[in-house]
Amino acid sequence: MKSAARALSEDTAETGAQQIRDAIRDAIVERRLSPGTKLSESDVGNLFSVSRTLARAALQALSYEGLVSVEKNRGAFVAYPSPDEARQIFSARRLVEPGILREAAARITPADIKRMRELLLEEGRLMSERGQTARRAEIKASGDFHLMLAAISGNAIVQRFMEELVARSSLVIALYGQSTVSSCGHSEHGDIISAIESNELDRACQLMLHHIAHIEADLDLRERKSLGLREAFEL
Repeated sequence: MKSAARALSEDTAETGAQQIRDAIRDAIVERRLSPGTKLSESDVGNLFSVSRTLARAALQALSYEGLVSVEKNRGAFVAYPSPDEARQIFSARRLVEPGILREAAARITPADIKRMRELLLEEGRLMSERGQTARRAEIKASGDFHLMLAAISGNAIVQRFMEELVARSSLVIALYGQSTVSSCGHSEHGDIISAIESNELDRACQLMLHHIAHIEADLDLRERKSLGLREAFEL
C-alpha cells in the first residue's frame, strides 16, 4: 500500500478519494487487510498523505460497497461478513457472471483471448512459487480473470459491480475458506476460456457456475455458537 500511497495526487478531492478507495480495495482483494481491521481516518490520512476529510470520503465510499463497516463512536473497520451475507454474495455471482460471460463472448477478440491466456500463465507461475507475497499475487490474478471478463463485456456499471463482488468474495474467503489451495481454480479458468474460444457458450456458462460453486464449497459457513470465557477454555 505504501507504493500506492506515494503515487497518489490530490488534483481533486474526488480523484484523491477514489485513488485511496481503490488502493484499500486492492489490499482487501489480496487479503493484505483482514476482516475486522481498524481503519482510522487519521491512520489512512497519514498513510496516503491526505486530509482526514479525504480519508473519510474514501472510507464512506467503501462502506457503500459493503467492504468497510462504519460504527458510531468506534470508527471504520474492514467488513466482517456473516455466513448469510456470504451466501448472498455467491448467489449474486451465480446470477450475474453467466450473463457477463455471454456479453463478453459477443465482443471478445483474439487479442483479448491472448491477454486472458497470458493471465493464466502468470497465475500458474505464481502457484508454483512460495511465500506470502506470491500467494497474494496469485489471489489477485485469480480475481483479475473475472474482472477481465467484465471489462471485455463493455459495460462499465457491470464492471464496477464485479469489482465489488470480487472484493467481498475475498473477504468471505479470508474468513471462511478452509483450504490453502487457490481460492479460484486455475484449471477451471482455462476450461472457461477454451469454451468461449470455441463458441460453446452454454458449456462456458455451466463451467462458470460450477467454478463459482467450487469456490463456495470450500467455505465453512456453519453458524457458530459464541461461548463464554469459561466454556472456551474447558478441556
